[in-house]
Amino acid sequence: MKNPFHVMLIPTLGCPARCSYCWSSEPGSPVMDIETIGEVVEWLRDFPQDRVTFTFHGGEPLLAGADFYRRALPLLAEGLARMNPDFAMQTNLWLMTPELAEVLAAYHVPLGSSIDGPLEINDRQRGKGYFDRTMRGYRIAREHGVRVSFICTFTSESVKHREEIFRFFLDHGYTLKLHPALPSLRNANPEPWTLSPEDYGDLLVYLLDESLTNLGGIEVMNISDLVKCVFTRRGTVCTFADCMGTTFAVGPDGSVYPCYRFVGMPEWVMGRVSDRPSPDDLAASDAGQRMYRFRELVDQSCGECRHIRYCRGGCPYNAIVPTGGKIGAVDPYCTAYKRIFDEIGDRLNREMEERCAVEQFAFPPDPRKKPGKPGIMSLMQQMISR
Repeated sequence: MKNPFHVMLIPTLGCPARCSYCWSSEPGSPVMDIETIGEVVEWLRDFPQDRVTFTFHGGEPLLAGADFYRRALPLLAEGLARMNPDFAMQTNLWLMTPELAEVLAAYHVPLGSSIDGPLEINDRQRGKGYFDRTMRGYRIAREHGVRVSFICTFTSESVKHREEIFRFFLDHGYTLKLHPALPSLRNANPEPWTLSPEDYGDLLVYLLDESLTNLGGIEVMNISDLVKCVFTRRGTVCTFADCMGTTFAVGPDGSVYPCYRFVGMPEWVMGRVSDRPSPDDLAASDAGQRMYRFRELVDQSCGECRHIRYCRGGCPYNAIVPTGGKIGAVDPYCTAYKRIFDEIGDRLNREMEERCAVEQFAFPPDPRKKPGKPGIMSLMQQMISR
């Protein structure tokens, strides 16, 4: 099975919000012009992949405006029709208008936005007024048939209110995707807010328990993805996938990077779309070679780990932040990943052993025994039914 091919388009690193832990906003950043989108189409024409997902990210991608997307989306959809392009966008929704929503709806662009829980918790770390402005944009998007899901960033402060945050998502019927506040190579903004590996592991196990307790009432996308990793023995999201050669980001000026988190750092430029670099050219660049060294490090460091097939040492970017960009260790959140993968794997094994015992010996259910909460297998069945 081929790994998914993913190109992140970063129209600008500018953003009207000023979140306390943000590392990706760059005031005064240029905005991508439509000619760069045309160069992207020409660059990818000869790539061997037969499917591609384009994610517009930032900064704030809506700063590019409705006319940009009115022209960019058909350029990509028609110019790369043989690659069956899908689209997505990550936006705070502040700049959403009916005009923009209509353009995005026409190309079935699902939106990911960011809400960190109830208004008070959210605005404490994202800034006063953030919640109301995002929810205004959310309503406009939904009125025009655009699908919106939310990413919730847990920080060292907000994780103390995990029960209140989970209840907020459950009560509103919002799908929850968790993102931990992480350190950055670009600036020190996130450091006071960074979620520790220990707290992250605790949070993942808590969300696993709550997902099972409230099965059918809420989807925690991270838990679904982690269960899928264990069950299929394959990484299904970027943190746990070998992304080298299958994920790239294009910055506002047309520079190509290994991932959107590197955009704006000249030392991580792999090439420029106007030069039409081939996959081999990108792999041979200095930045490409550093990324491939991470793969070798994972094979050496994690060879005895039971989760290596679907974890792959975690995120290479996370791994190089503590060393200032040098390849020297796996993702420091390894302890959190091991904890949740162990938890899922052990629970799944126990459930399967119990089921086999019941089927083998045909024990009738004990009528005095209260039914337990749903398990991993029930969650898997729900995922399949979706």
